[in-house]
Amino acid sequence: MDSPLKALIARHAQLGAVTWIGLRPARRAPLVACARAEVGATGLTGDHGTSQKRAVTLLQAEHLPVIGAMLGRGVVTPEELRRNLVISGINLAALKNRQLQIGDVVLEVTGICAPCSRMEEILGPGGYSAVRGHGGWCARVLQSGQINCGDAVMPLTSTAPA
Repeated sequence: MDSPLKALIARHAQLGAVTWIGLRPARRAPLVACARAEVGATGLTGDHGTSQKRAVTLLQAEHLPVIGAMLGRGVVTPEELRRNLVISGINLAALKNRQLQIGDVVLEVTGICAPCSRMEEILGPGGYSAVRGHGGWCARVLQSGQINCGDAVMPLTSTAPA
């Protein structure tokens, strides 16, 4: 029988949604926003990242204005933070070590996507610190397929410990 905590961990108020998709064609190259992306075992086709545990990077849409506020400016853009997918409506932190389905794709959220020193270069002084705790999440690909802007982000059976 599931514990009460495990049931709470598995419950979400709503599904999330993909609001933005970006490809990093090469290291330090500008991001390319797109409406859809093919996802293989090592990540999005056309993206330079190829690590298994960091195959896809996800960013919480609701954190964009938070990071901007910490910098004393307006909302930062997904291009500035250099992540693959921007997700709204569901708490990505609650999905750590969980599987989720987006379109045809099944991902497992593996851990935080820490900011790099480039955040100072891109966002200005304090950029690195502003992104800490808001830099997104890494995921590995369990099932390849296609992701489209607007696709639902649906948690699958919990693999989180009780």
